[in-house]
Amino acid sequence: MAGVEDWISAPLAVVQGLFSQRQANGDWEKNVTDYFHDKLQGNRSAASVPCLNDVPLHYLKPNSLVRFRCMVQDMFDPEFYMGVYETVDTNTSARVLHFGKYRDLAESLPQQEVDLDSRRNVTCERQTFYCVPVPGESPWVKDAYTCSSQARACASTSYTPSRQKRSYEEDEDVGPCKEHPTLVRQQLVRLTRGYLSICRPHAGDTRTSHGLGEPKRLETEAAGLQQNQPSSCSSAPDLNFPLPGEKGPACLIKVYEGWDSFKVNDIIEVYGILSVDPALSAVNEDRDAVSALLDPSDNMETLEEQRAHCPPASLVPRIHSVVTWKLQHNNPLLPGTLQGTEESKLFVSNLLCEVSAVRAELLGFLSHALLGDSLAAEYLIIHLISTVYARRDVLPLGKFTLNLSGCPRNGIFSELLYRILQQIVPAAHYLPMTIENMNKLRFIPHKDYNANRLRSGLLQLSAHTSLLLDETLLEQGQLDTAGVHNVTALGNLITWQKVDYDFSYHRMEFPCNINVLVTSEGRSLLPSDCRVHLQPQMTPPNLEQYMGALLSASLPSLLNKFRSYIGLLRLLDYSISDEITKAVEDDFVEMRKNDPQSISADDLHRLLVVSRLLSLSSGQTTLSREMWLRAKQLEQQRKSRFREQKHVNGNEL
Repeated sequence: MAGVEDWISAPLAVVQGLFSQRQANGDWEKNVTDYFHDKLQGNRSAASVPCLNDVPLHYLKPNSLVRFRCMVQDMFDPEFYMGVYETVDTNTSARVLHFGKYRDLAESLPQQEVDLDSRRNVTCERQTFYCVPVPGESPWVKDAYTCSSQARACASTSYTPSRQKRSYEEDEDVGPCKEHPTLVRQQLVRLTRGYLSICRPHAGDTRTSHGLGEPKRLETEAAGLQQNQPSSCSSAPDLNFPLPGEKGPACLIKVYEGWDSFKVNDIIEVYGILSVDPALSAVNEDRDAVSALLDPSDNMETLEEQRAHCPPASLVPRIHSVVTWKLQHNNPLLPGTLQGTEESKLFVSNLLCEVSAVRAELLGFLSHALLGDSLAAEYLIIHLISTVYARRDVLPLGKFTLNLSGCPRNGIFSELLYRILQQIVPAAHYLPMTIENMNKLRFIPHKDYNANRLRSGLLQLSAHTSLLLDETLLEQGQLDTAGVHNVTALGNLITWQKVDYDFSYHRMEFPCNINVLVTSEGRSLLPSDCRVHLQPQMTPPNLEQYMGALLSASLPSLLNKFRSYIGLLRLLDYSISDEITKAVEDDFVEMRKNDPQSISADDLHRLLVVSRLLSLSSGQTTLSREMWLRAKQLEQQRKSRFREQKHVNGNEL
């Protein structure tokens, strides 16, 4: 049985062993998946796999097992590849079967040639995901994952490349059906946009037959690939991160099973085989016009599409997925799932036992961040644990967008508040709503048909991301067409928890689950589920020092409790008994009798949402009479502030 070093550093050897035993063991592909599933069951074993989020690419061994925590930014067209292919020994005519799964380029000896016409070749299908690091992932999340990793990696430059490189001049002597005898051949057939091509880099083009009568392109490898590329390819490709300033690698994830269970914007964790062969970076640009006219299918891919779908492997490595899991969250302090294992049940039980104490500490922490306003802190807590738990037709249930009005106009307070929240939520982004940002930034992802890819936008975020919109920086000015569309997109996000991606000829709705907090001086221009007017109880002479001292005084252990508290309560189930439902209905009728103008259907809906989140914030998964009364009390206090404000300056409401 392979040891830890074997299945991590040389996973293809494990696959080769199971492929060799395919006659005796039946479905060798399932055996491979089961083998790695078993190896990754323990947390210790999974943590031993080097993570691309933490370890620089040049420190990872090619063809080793790696993991990557990421968001699916785009899904490319499915491609066909040689799952099994046959080679022929040019000296002895001996025939050998090889597996092509988990590879981009075929492995064969110098004297072996791939027989493209063999009846024993098996064509399979795989899906390619373009994945980026989780947008806005908080620094403490990255640090926690890095600290939990037990992987050890050394620079990949210590490994001797298995391929022998050759010069471009030698390539020119290669005939259409025969290659240089000293070349270690690496060929792999793939089907992309209607034609078969052997994935080999830049130089001579040859045609051959696959028995299907379809045209193919043979790309042979040239030495010094990056130096020989045309100048138009020298610029770094757009890694398509949704948020500006993001760091970390983007990856092409090759998924072989169950890709239908994943969708755009899902957070996934991939365990797969790293592929960084320089041949993958080839872009064949020197097709002449005559050959394009003689064979139109040879030019079916645009240059932009080739660059987008085949970027340099040094910048966008490939990972051939062996095991891929969809993550419920990206909080490293929580178990991967709250159901199933005894460990996760014990974690939930222990945290619920101290939830009251943690809530009290978090309330004090946020009250200080909100300059002593405990009522605003109450609403901020229930905002932070809110999540869309279901959808009824187009209505998202559970969302709780909070508008915090009465904030200082200079924007410093909002940015400092964001820094505080970034310390306790797993993913967050701060967006100053200046006229310039609204007019110039791209909020909505759009389809680029020339490159056949989805160009990202600011609102392409993963579930449970906290988005703080700073409206205190909004000044008088003119919104152009793009700015109006961006404001509309924010309104749709807040109201319907959806973003309408732009596909030029139509709009496609993508549901989302993003916690939106709007800070404003007066009533926000954007819709919200609840507005709380801030009433500071203190005025620090230096706000930045005050907020910095608040964070410095908070022990890491206390912050971890806040992080676990918020993460867990978002995932808990909730219900209302028939008895409480009847009591709420009776209470609503009674309130309407006393003062029909005092409460509307919208007020009742808000009360139910507040009482639900208030219950969860106290660790209760069902509504009680006490929590219903507490929710009514909070709402009365919140509304009384607006009456006071209206009395002071009659245009506040």
